[in-house]
Amino acid sequence: MPIDAAKALAAEPRSAEIAWDHKDVQLYHLGLGAGSPATDPAELRYTLESRLHVLPSFATVAGAGMGVVGGLSAPGIDIDLASVLHGGQSITLHRPLPTAGRAVSTSRVAAVYDKGKAAILVLRSEAADDEGPLWTSDAQIFVRGEGGWGGDRGPSERLELPGREPDKTVERPIREEQALLYRLSGDWNPLHADPEFAALAGFDRPILHGLCSYGMTLKAVVDTVLGGDVTRVRAYRTRFAGIVFPGETLRVRMWAGDGRVQVAVTAVERDDAPVLADTVVEHS
Repeated sequence: MPIDAAKALAAEPRSAEIAWDHKDVQLYHLGLGAGSPATDPAELRYTLESRLHVLPSFATVAGAGMGVVGGLSAPGIDIDLASVLHGGQSITLHRPLPTAGRAVSTSRVAAVYDKGKAAILVLRSEAADDEGPLWTSDAQIFVRGEGGWGGDRGPSERLELPGREPDKTVERPIREEQALLYRLSGDWNPLHADPEFAALAGFDRPILHGLCSYGMTLKAVVDTVLGGDVTRVRAYRTRFAGIVFPGETLRVRMWAGDGRVQVAVTAVERDDAPVLADTVVEHS
């Protein structure tokens, strides 16, 4: 069997040193569409080094660590990357992220679920510096054709949207070249840049990175509901429900509650086709 769940779960965690500076943070923010209007004080917090703060979703690219591809080479896992989909992502923040830093990132397979016709791997990365833990990040990886061994099916609940109008709705345009800029933060998958590769995957043109939509959505919540204060974010999770193309527009609907914001993200030009679902930002 290409996935040996027991072996994968028992494997020793793997560690690597990572580092980043203000240029990495600024590039990441620009890849999310920050900086428009260029002189807006609210945008300068994402683009100008003298005012810079760090959007917590930067943790998904910080230091270009081992990431999802590294996790898929763990002991007990031998799968075809063509069968892999990034199904969901969560981050828990232990303290605000510095604009420059060095840390040790430790990665392991935290769970393996049997969904019948597919398997789900939960790849966990934990980062800490000399002052202690920074973040814990879980990537849920959907592997087609690798289920059926009779293992734990894992959680399957879906989060219902509130039965009322959203408290806030914003639209965020995706620039035509945005995927080309975002990939400079470390995700070099040609699916997001090469039309011929995208066609082989069944798309008529390259699609935007799911983690780019993930970051754009968190920025919208921070700017709209949290007063622009990135340090209020405690945790953020989502399920990737569909694709979006550069040149399209994200519609971000937000429902504020007690210490959390529930979010739904859709593609405006395709009749509000789902992009992110089961999305929650927990905050102080």
